[in-house]
Amino acid sequence: MPKRLICTAKKTLAWEDYELTEPTGDQVLLVSEFAAAKHGTEMSCFKGVMYDRGHFDGEMAVWMPGAEGWCSFPVGVGNMIVARVEKTGPDVKTLAVGDKVCFHCCFQPSIVLPEGAVRKMPAGLGWKSAVCLDPAVFAFSAVRDGHVRVGDTVAVYGMGAIGLMVIQIARLAGASKVIAIEPLANRRAVAKELGADLVLDPNACDAGLEVKKATDKRGADVTIDYSGDVKAMHDALRGAAYGGNVVAGAMPSAYGAGLDFGAEAHFNVPNIIFSRACSQPDRDHPRWSERRITETCWQWIAQGRINGEPVVQPVVAYDELINEYPLIATNPERSVKLGAKF
Repeated sequence: MPKRLICTAKKTLAWEDYELTEPTGDQVLLVSEFAAAKHGTEMSCFKGVMYDRGHFDGEMAVWMPGAEGWCSFPVGVGNMIVARVEKTGPDVKTLAVGDKVCFHCCFQPSIVLPEGAVRKMPAGLGWKSAVCLDPAVFAFSAVRDGHVRVGDTVAVYGMGAIGLMVIQIARLAGASKVIAIEPLANRRAVAKELGADLVLDPNACDAGLEVKKATDKRGADVTIDYSGDVKAMHDALRGAAYGGNVVAGAMPSAYGAGLDFGAEAHFNVPNIIFSRACSQPDRDHPRWSERRITETCWQWIAQGRINGEPVVQPVVAYDELINEYPLIATNPERSVKLGAKF
């Protein structure tokens, strides 16, 4: 019987046996080859942040403390999988045995899905770029919500997978200078590889001030935070241009002390914009939707305009995930976006 990785309680993982059925109708049996985790939201569940907040009441659109948690244990971990089609149901029209596909799923070695739930991999597309579709979608939305325009300087805080996608998409949007801010050396190196013009270590400098210095004292036209760190958000406000846009893209734990709205934010009147691709309708509804954003990102990935090859690291054996996955939280310097090979 196959086994999948689940989170059974805060910071607790286990293997769970599951049954695999035969594909019927338009279903396909998929055998996993590679997969990747989603560090931000998954870590909030793994660490228990989502549970501590309570439940989001969709009707009232507020969080209700003390109610049932937004995530409920047990919950699967893992985000996207690249697999091959092993068997098809009689009504499958677009896929054949041997085709490679990509889809959203927690870590597991096999699954049966409708053919419409997967994306066929174009020839030549690497699996590491394919599993970066999810972070690309959120990055794309943040760049659009931040109104990045031709010639702008964009400062990006946090070089996780989404931040590294922001660097590339901001450039595609016409940014003339992209500045990456990240405390971890391995992630700064990837940011440089993916085209950041300037890479800053916020633990070694005043990042907000350095952004001002790098822009002839103007500041960044758009700053985008995907670190979820209170100091990074303060630095983003400090380094923003007068009247510039500050995009809060991360879903952080509750901020503690350190976010000063009476300093640069009060004097330079930036616009603080919260971005979340799956909060629908989109700000540009009905022209833009999550589906259109996703299709555009997939097209750009297939064309090689968005590159995930240096982003997915390290890649570990599937059986080692139960030991390697918790290190995302305890030893973040070991990874950028954890990948697995089946």
